[in-house]
Amino acid sequence: MKRSLLLVIIITLCFSFPEKLFSQKVEKGERRITNELLKEYIDFLASDSLLGRRAPGKELDVAADYIAAQFAKFKLGKINGSYFQTVGFYSQNLDTQNSFLKISGNNTSKQYQLKTDFIPFEMTLNGSAKAEIVFAGYGITAPEYNYDDYNGLDVKGKIVLVLRHEPGENDTTSVFGGKNESKYSFLATKLENAKKHGASGLLLVTDPLNHIMLKPQGYPWPSLSKLLPQDNLPIQLDKRDGSEIPTAQVGENVIKQLFGSVDSLKKIQITIDKTLKPNSFPLTGFNCDLSTRLTFKEYSSKNVVGFIKGTDEKTGDELVVIGGHYDHVGYNKEHKAGEDYIYNGADDNASGTAGVMAIAKAFTSMKQKPRRSVLFILFTAEEMGLYGSAYYSSHPLFPLDKTVAMLNLDMIGRNGDDTLNIEGASINPDLTALILKENESVGLKYVPSGEDMFGRSDHYNFFVKGISGVDITSGLHKDYHTVRDNPNTINHTKATRISRLIFRTTWSIANDNKYFKILKNK
Repeated sequence: MKRSLLLVIIITLCFSFPEKLFSQKVEKGERRITNELLKEYIDFLASDSLLGRRAPGKELDVAADYIAAQFAKFKLGKINGSYFQTVGFYSQNLDTQNSFLKISGNNTSKQYQLKTDFIPFEMTLNGSAKAEIVFAGYGITAPEYNYDDYNGLDVKGKIVLVLRHEPGENDTTSVFGGKNESKYSFLATKLENAKKHGASGLLLVTDPLNHIMLKPQGYPWPSLSKLLPQDNLPIQLDKRDGSEIPTAQVGENVIKQLFGSVDSLKKIQITIDKTLKPNSFPLTGFNCDLSTRLTFKEYSSKNVVGFIKGTDEKTGDELVVIGGHYDHVGYNKEHKAGEDYIYNGADDNASGTAGVMAIAKAFTSMKQKPRRSVLFILFTAEEMGLYGSAYYSSHPLFPLDKTVAMLNLDMIGRNGDDTLNIEGASINPDLTALILKENESVGLKYVPSGEDMFGRSDHYNFFVKGISGVDITSGLHKDYHTVRDNPNTINHTKATRISRLIFRTTWSIANDNKYFKILKNK
């Protein structure tokens, strides 16, 4: 009897002691994350001297250097010998002197007027194409609807002319989504399809059946307007990959030369819409000379990255990503003397950046290293359109198929001491369940929310790649994107508690072999 009881006690201790020891280690790491540490990081990142950390810019570079210096102090690992991943940007304008459209055929040759007759799109090639013209209907290949405008059509090396929108645009019974536009109506989809079929150029024309206004819209190039500034051009993420082709929208005069009249094109469109069968054909005898020349200005910024290598033989090459954006929206160049003009972004997102840094410090303080690898990443240019994370997801430093989860911290320092929001909770049920389980030891009050803001921070670019990703936040407030988002408004206790929660969650994921499902169609 006594031996049996002793055996039960020994077995119980064998199972409970490792769990207790694991908990003690986690709590030791948690204690490294303090109000004072968060305040130190936030006060620097949201100081007036950094002028709102707009990307790209020298003040944001100062912030990047500061974060990297902290990573070096923690002895986080570098990636490819650096704490930085360079992200390219550029601004572009249309070279109006060297952009032109000429079409010849049927004993006529016409050179069209820029802006009146044709306008290139922003994704056009800085170059030219000279080739025969082929009419490719709506430019759609949709196998799920048994519809293909390119079926039996040879467009390799030729310039295709396609209609805007999609068949049955105003028909509620249309297989293309009724009156709701499907992806096949988007210019980007039509352009990728044209390139896939080998076209050397793309001309887009407004479909005349449902639209009276046939004037080309293209892209609102500053060089085509006297009202737009020529020295302060919009900056965008550099996604150029060498596959670009000249792409422009053309107007009514081009339709008349190629089809004889607008009514002739309208009849072709009617036939396609009624039968839901393509009516594509070469525009025999017509040749096009299309030149879309651009001028560029190049910029760069940095994602800041640090790494801990996993120790497990089987799962050590798997990755947990914890991140947030460190940029904000800058400052007002035009302001009155004495008024506050800097968008310091203390909560958005110096708080989340500080949280990631504090969690990284806690990880490196642990004698036991995680079984899975952990990537700490602070993204640039989130405020411009999630550009830093978009670049990473297209140029990952580690294989995305080995990335098991992404935890994003964006605004964690406001709205009381104890509330917690998880953007993407219902779409990422497994990951959310783990966060809430770890929260039992932290004691935050979880406030379920809708998913209206799910696509508005950097976790989203991981989610669309099939990786479970959520945004942990304390929510919006009246100072969001105002000059009032200053360091003195931060609730450091709140930021510390959320950071401790995500440390616990990340530690749990990194020392387990669980995987997390996502609900893409939620």
